[in-house]
Amino acid sequence: MSWGTELWDQFDNLEKHTQWGIDILEKYIKFVKERTEIELSYAKQLRNLSKKYQPKKNSKEEEEYKYTACKAFLSTLNEMNDYAGQHEVISENMTSQITVDLMRYVQELKQERKSNFHDGRKAQQHIETCWKQLESSKRRFERDCKEADRAQQYFEKMDADINVTKADVEKARQQAQLRHQMAEDSKADYSSILQRFNQEQWEYYHTHIPNIFQKIQEMEERRIVRIGESMKTYAEVDRQVIPIIGKCLDGIVKAAESIDQKNDSQLVVEAYKSGFEPPGDIEFEDYTQPMKRTVSENSLSSSKEGKPELKFGGKSRGKLWPFIKKNKLSLKLGATPEDFSNLPPEQRRKKLQQKVDDLNKEIQKEMDQRDAITKMKDVYLKNPQMGDPASLDHKLAEATQNIEKLRLETQKFEAWLAEVEGRLPARSEQARRQSGMYEAQTHQTVTNCAQDRESPDGSYTEEQSQESELKVLATDFDDEFDDEEPLPAIGTCKALYTFEGQNEGTISVVEGEMLSVIEEDKGDGWTRIRRSEDEEGYVPTSYVEVYLDKNAKGAKTYI
Repeated sequence: MSWGTELWDQFDNLEKHTQWGIDILEKYIKFVKERTEIELSYAKQLRNLSKKYQPKKNSKEEEEYKYTACKAFLSTLNEMNDYAGQHEVISENMTSQITVDLMRYVQELKQERKSNFHDGRKAQQHIETCWKQLESSKRRFERDCKEADRAQQYFEKMDADINVTKADVEKARQQAQLRHQMAEDSKADYSSILQRFNQEQWEYYHTHIPNIFQKIQEMEERRIVRIGESMKTYAEVDRQVIPIIGKCLDGIVKAAESIDQKNDSQLVVEAYKSGFEPPGDIEFEDYTQPMKRTVSENSLSSSKEGKPELKFGGKSRGKLWPFIKKNKLSLKLGATPEDFSNLPPEQRRKKLQQKVDDLNKEIQKEMDQRDAITKMKDVYLKNPQMGDPASLDHKLAEATQNIEKLRLETQKFEAWLAEVEGRLPARSEQARRQSGMYEAQTHQTVTNCAQDRESPDGSYTEEQSQESELKVLATDFDDEFDDEEPLPAIGTCKALYTFEGQNEGTISVVEGEMLSVIEEDKGDGWTRIRRSEDEEGYVPTSYVEVYLDKNAKGAKTYI
């Protein structure tokens, strides 16, 4: 089956059909494009939905996610976020593998179609021109034949007329011969043109048109195959993400299976357990005897030391938990005691434990800050030209004082915690281990303060810390570094950012400035550089890009 032989006379219909095929292809491209937009919109809506129901940081909602059901819901939200990402992948792959590819192919297809039909019209115009030449030669041959017949008849008429001179007869004879010769020439020309036209027509219908139509047929079949392949790709793009989407759904199922109702119930107990014992039986009140209304000694209302016993009688007979109202009222008025004594024992223990943990974190933070200041002071002591060590004494003393205050505060809350848990304070050894840089004198001070915590007249005198010792060290090192020669450069560096050196021992640099490195970072986060022979100092290592010489420790880059 070939369009060249079967559809040799359907040039116009083939032109319409191929244009229709291109329109179908463009329609499919538009369909895929709209599908990608839908996928993107769906993914965006899923992400917004997941974000909407995510717990807000530092809010009550975040505390609720300790329950397994809430954790499962959070996992579901995260899985839905990944699920949305797969729909974005579908959109991206369909755009790159189908839409962009087919749009490029459509342009190539239009050019090829235009070229083929241009060749077809050119062949068509050529055969039409040959046909016109044939018709012209045919009409000329017909006209010459008629002229020859008329000239022959005129000659015969003149030859039969006795009144016509011999010269006129001869002239008529010559004219008849001339017309006859012209007719013969026209006949030969017509025969030649007819033969040539038949040859051109045969080649047109058996060679040119079949070849052109064959190209058009192949072009159309490639278009059909291409759209079929695109449809397969369309399905494959979806199929490729199915395993990942399945994993997302499996993650949701796994999260759902991880829900533990017993664990959630236990968390409710831990969150709201008061620690009180249920009230005991109410004694019978004999109104025949003098009024003596007391509550059972086993009642929770008398379980707190130092609290007045509650009397039940009259309208308050059925209220077994009057202290709850009192606690709620104190909370509403904002009169929360420092030791959380307004809370039930279990809740009080949790609050105190949390407070102790927070204080320990603050102590560790202050200790890190103190260590950094001490390290900087050591640098100043070894290199007096970098700065005055005494300028850091105030900060060092302040950091030490803050640590002491936090430790006293921790001791206070630990004592309250021990009281709630029914044990004696026993954390002094652990505190000593955590603060190994403290002097023995400091430990003794903390211990004394902890022992006298509840004595209103107890006094605390803060012992001087490392300040005096550092001053002595500064004096010892002054003479040693007075005549120190300038350190040689070990490399160069480029300032990545502008740094304003406001403290002693630091140096200001401008972004992009090149300087010499005379001492690399020793682990304290500072690099020593030099701008000129008399201008040097420390800059943060993260602010420069260092290039050490080959004879140094090797090229390094600090960013």
